Amino acid sequence: MLTDMLIKPMSRKIVYYSEAVRQWVDGLPVSLRAYYARITERMLKYGPHLGMPYVRPLGKGLNEIRAIGKEGIARIFFVAKSEEIVILHGFVKKTDRTPKRELDTARRRLKEVWDENA
Repeated sequence: MLTDMLIKPMSRKIVYYSEAVRQWVDGLPVSLRAYYARITERMLKYGPHLGMPYVRPLGKGLNEIRAIGKEGIARIFFVAKSEEIVILHGFVKKTDRTPKRELDTARRRLKEVWDENA
């Protein structure tokens, strides 16, 4: 019977593109860092594609975590590959639009991560 089957949860983990990215995340203001921690905890438990308002897909495997806190708004870009969620880049928003430079950095790193596994 299907309901008698045990489903083993996937053992996901968060990894960072570089030590600089990890340090940037660690240096976020307290409320943004706490929101990021809550979202990534959910991603590890339920999978990386939580949907809005937590995560938004940007296409070609690139996604953004949408962190909101009393100090502002942060966007943290990531890619989900097999059992890893790779944090690529992030920034604290100062305008309504995502700056092209930030998106370009995330896309370049996304390409490097995919090329590394080719």
